[in-house]
Amino acid sequence: GCVTCLDYDEHYILTFPNGYGRQVNVLSILTVPWIELGGECSINCSKTGYNASIVFHTKPFYGGKKHRITAEIFSPNDKKPFCSIEGEWNGVMYAKYTTGENAVFIDTKKMPTIKKKVRKLEDQDDFESRCLWKDVTYNLKIRDIDAATAAKH
Repeated sequence: GCVTCLDYDEHYILTFPNGYGRQVNVLSILTVPWIELGGECSINCSKTGYNASIVFHTKPFYGGKKHRITAEIFSPNDKKPFCSIEGEWNGVMYAKYTTGENAVFIDTKKMPTIKKKVRKLEDQDDFESRCLWKDVTYNLKIRDIDAATAAKH
């Protein structure tokens, strides 16, 4: 993906983790399903040279926690990170700096929700994402999995 920060004229290239639909079957009793992210990702800014390496950790079969993340942030041309991050990608993440400082990096639960700005479906081209997937999305919302699967094909 590509993200542009207009205020700073910075462009970031990033990769995404894998997404998994999980549900545990314990003694023939199904638990509540959840989405799990897993894998390694990177974020790179060609203008500044800063980059980050991120790992989304999947929950171990026994014990462990869901939604864990670790990351390292690097200055341009440095091999050692100046900041390490750990926590939950959907909760609180903590930063540890090489200066010895420790701080809350971000608390996603306290972030405001910002509504997406997208063009109306009738103004989109046939192969723009929301137009292309509208039937799948609609059928998932009404819980018609067969129709959603058919639309996806």
